[in-house]
Amino acid sequence: MIIHNEQIRDLIKARYTPADIDRIRNLLDQHRVFHFPALPGGLFPAALTTPETRHTGYANVWVRDNVHVAHALWQTGCLQAAARTARALVAHFERQMARFDAVIADPASAADVMNRPHIRFDGAAECDLEETWPHAQNDALGYFLWLYSRLAQGGHVPVGDREAEVIARFPQYFAAIRYWEDEDSGHWEEVRRISASSIGTVVAGLRELKKLLTGPAPPAALRSMLPVGWVDALLAAGKTHLEAILPLECVQPDPRKKREYDAALLFLIHPLEVAEGAAAERILADITTHLQGDFGIKRYPGDSFWSADYWKNVKAWDRTGEVSGDTAPRDRCFIPGTEAQWCIFDPIVSAIYGRRYQRYRRIEDLDRQTFHMNRSLGQITGENARCGFGPDQIRIGPFKCPELYHVEIVESGKPEVQSSEAAPLLWTQANLLPALGMMARSLEKIPQD
Repeated sequence: MIIHNEQIRDLIKARYTPADIDRIRNLLDQHRVFHFPALPGGLFPAALTTPETRHTGYANVWVRDNVHVAHALWQTGCLQAAARTARALVAHFERQMARFDAVIADPASAADVMNRPHIRFDGAAECDLEETWPHAQNDALGYFLWLYSRLAQGGHVPVGDREAEVIARFPQYFAAIRYWEDEDSGHWEEVRRISASSIGTVVAGLRELKKLLTGPAPPAALRSMLPVGWVDALLAAGKTHLEAILPLECVQPDPRKKREYDAALLFLIHPLEVAEGAAAERILADITTHLQGDFGIKRYPGDSFWSADYWKNVKAWDRTGEVSGDTAPRDRCFIPGTEAQWCIFDPIVSAIYGRRYQRYRRIEDLDRQTFHMNRSLGQITGENARCGFGPDQIRIGPFKCPELYHVEIVESGKPEVQSSEAAPLLWTQANLLPALGMMARSLEKIPQD
């Protein structure tokens, strides 16, 4: 197992006690590993950037990332911060109402992705970005509906007239674009396809919306706008098509779109709880067999983003550029078998096995939970972490949760595993934080001798 940080190495074990987890958490807190600095309005940038890494665009806000961060904060006791982020996202989508309404009135207009509600924007100025971006990301919209509906069920966020007007647009929009057969750019913002990971996220959002509408105290304003039967029909359409695709990601025959394995499917297991039973088992088996690497998990086979020598082969301003129309320019630099290995997935796999252990008390599930937790901790950067080489290299430094690791061939000709420029990535932190808490809860359930 690759462990990048020497101080963390001293604490990693094959079997933990609650005291061991406390020591790990104390070390990480001491080095601010779980620091989530919010923008003034309550939203979070994708990553903490410096003048050297501003070109990544990761100082901007992504809806998807913010939902994962807010959910992690909520699950670990920071309810006020999570609710503040959810309210800020409502304000963003209120600014997108004209786009919702235009697509609802004329679904054909959604063919131009800039006409769709924007899922990436300037969170500091709270305004749209002028650059073209693949805003056809149904999963991002589904994530928001899932989070806000869950928080609203507990009375943690308001659903007055203003919020109801915004939330009601989501199922109307999903119906207009027929989300169960709509091609979107999905989690990775690439070539548009009909993806199980996007359909499943919308299904999760509609499911929680239905719970809100049928709960003990349904918001009157929202209930008057959305007949439960209509939401139920939308939900059923998504479930039917999702079941026809899972456990795969995309079954379209076009070779540019068809995809068997994609790590985004993990989120349908946890935290969304949409993929269950045999489908969940197959997804886990496929990802750990086909995508798990030595130091992270690949997004999908053939992923050219930050593949080997990406630093040398792709100019800085193009590394995180828009590629939803065609990844061919980036793919020309791809070296087969060198896909970047991401750090957002091992904490999710650890949490999945943790929930299983807590439910069934099978020691093999605890072993897998521990293994993927240790991989997650091993991904935290060490003292000499860097990206690139020569005078332009970027020093990352220790105790960062990076986006991913990739391989660079240094001047000596020896492969070197490096982080990408996005470190720390708040989404990685957001997945690791509750997974560590899940580990602590599992240890409470170990049978005593």
